[in-house]
Amino acid sequence: MVTIQKENMTPFDVAAELGQEYKKNALAARVNGQVVALGHPLKAGDTVEILTFDDMDGRRVYRHTASHIMAQAVLALRPDAKLAIGPAIENGFYYDFDTAEPFSTADLSAIEKEMARVVKRNEKLERFELSREEAIRFMRDRNEPYKVELIEDLPEDAVISFYRQGDFVDLCAGPHLPSTGKVKAFKLMQVAGAYWRGSEQNKMLQRIYGTAFPAREQLDAYLQRLEEAKRRDHRKLGRELDLFSLLDEGPGFPFFHPKGMVLRNIIEDYWRKAHRQWAYQEVKTPIMLTQTLWEESGHWDHYRENIYTTSIDEMNFCVKPMNCPGGILIFKQKMHSYRDLPLRVGELGLVHRHELSGALHGLMRVRAFTQDDAHLYMTREQMMGEIIGVIRLTTEMYKTFGFDYFVELSTRPENSMGSDEDWEIATETLRQALITLDMDYKVNEGDGAFYGPKIDFHLRDSLDRSWQCGTLQLDFQMPERFDLAYIGADGEKHRPVMIHRTVLGSIERFIGILIEQFAGALPLWLSPVQAKILTITERGDAYARTLKAKLEEADLRVEMDLRNEKIGFKIREAQMEKVPYMLVIGDRETEEGTVAVRSRKDGDLGVMAANDLLQKLQEEAASKA
Repeated sequence: MVTIQKENMTPFDVAAELGQEYKKNALAARVNGQVVALGHPLKAGDTVEILTFDDMDGRRVYRHTASHIMAQAVLALRPDAKLAIGPAIENGFYYDFDTAEPFSTADLSAIEKEMARVVKRNEKLERFELSREEAIRFMRDRNEPYKVELIEDLPEDAVISFYRQGDFVDLCAGPHLPSTGKVKAFKLMQVAGAYWRGSEQNKMLQRIYGTAFPAREQLDAYLQRLEEAKRRDHRKLGRELDLFSLLDEGPGFPFFHPKGMVLRNIIEDYWRKAHRQWAYQEVKTPIMLTQTLWEESGHWDHYRENIYTTSIDEMNFCVKPMNCPGGILIFKQKMHSYRDLPLRVGELGLVHRHELSGALHGLMRVRAFTQDDAHLYMTREQMMGEIIGVIRLTTEMYKTFGFDYFVELSTRPENSMGSDEDWEIATETLRQALITLDMDYKVNEGDGAFYGPKIDFHLRDSLDRSWQCGTLQLDFQMPERFDLAYIGADGEKHRPVMIHRTVLGSIERFIGILIEQFAGALPLWLSPVQAKILTITERGDAYARTLKAKLEEADLRVEMDLRNEKIGFKIREAQMEKVPYMLVIGDRETEEGTVAVRSRKDGDLGVMAANDLLQKLQEEAASKA
């Protein structure tokens, strides 16, 4: 970060002064905390940080410019197309268009070629501003009704910014790259439907997704990761491994098969064991509660569009989207003493949330899911210790499943409840807990819950993708709204503090993440079938049944394949089913009481005595390797 000492400089000048590498890689800048273009005029005293593709904001600027290049290319090929919006997103960009004819795969190739011509021309991106009235007239003259609608929603006194590159002009707040030639490598990925402004009441537009990188090698590596992600897609593997179904009869409501339930129960059993060790009690609250409860909690005002409702006996009910109000009602059933605190109460609670059909995605985005919720009640003096305890439990559980993670501290949103003082105390307490544990964190401004700031835990998987799973929310507001109290050492009533937290988040989503993390080849302790006994001839059937009974008595999950098929076929099929161990029985193994062991990962392990095999499998399963 550089502090400007003189006038008449731009961020590009600063990058040039910092050296050739900065000058070459600079995409935009952060000036006094605001992202701006490299040509932005600077004043003495401004703080400047040069942004490259390694910075999230730098990538956004780069890919936002790529979206404008794509829109320019589309208009060159289809002058009748109407422009909607075209932002940068996490791994690329998209643009929504209204066209008479749908885009095809061949169209994407033609658009890419036209984009290459725009890049080759190296056209400058020039910003200009108009008044609201002038901007509406300007867009009407260009026959861009969607842009007109966007402008009409802005305040009367707003100054509207546009960006021009060659003969292409777009309504845009920016910032952008200096010129189109800075975009070196790009790829258009797919076409999808998207309702204008996300509303099913509006027209369906066509959305073209793309991505862009500064070098071809980076793009190729990204495309290879996408291919690997397709191979690991939990929806595909869920079908192939007979774990779950996603059916038209229940959109957003997954069906778990027997093997899927085995996996789910293993995860939930581990969750219960870990929480018992950390002194949590478990409860279960109703799936449906009166609307007045959700009005009291504040969810009705802040979350109404996501809540399913019904009426019974002329009373309005809500199918719970959260577990916390029900948990609070349990807390209120008796008066607690300060000696009871901290009180840690967990729930594997089924919740329902109304998601738009277009947002549904396998197990990752569903309408019904089980949250591994917990609500902790404590005194203010106990806050720091309980926050640290939650973080340590979360770390322990993620490590068991083989995940690293990073955290974000999310601060007060606009539509929040409570006093400034409460929010400041809660936010600083979370910050100090992270500092105490020497944890790196990023501040996510304005993304806290409406009742309190939070720490979000983001898992990293084997493809270096991140998934927000766990969360820890520090809440002074719900105890106030529900008039919660405990009797202090002074014999008086006092207000407890609450922590809302999940570790796995949604059990369904976590299962999807696990499947993709391991490409379906789950470690032994999580595998629905841990070993499969394969006979070469029917002469081994009786011994196979005896071995299966012995392994199952030791709590191992075992199947048999006694079919009259060649052993090579049986082995290949078991490999496709991702079974960790294949146990081959022929005449010799039957006579000697042994088994030929084949590992999914390591291949042929040779012949083992049945007792040695049993010990090996038990030790590996117990270790949760």
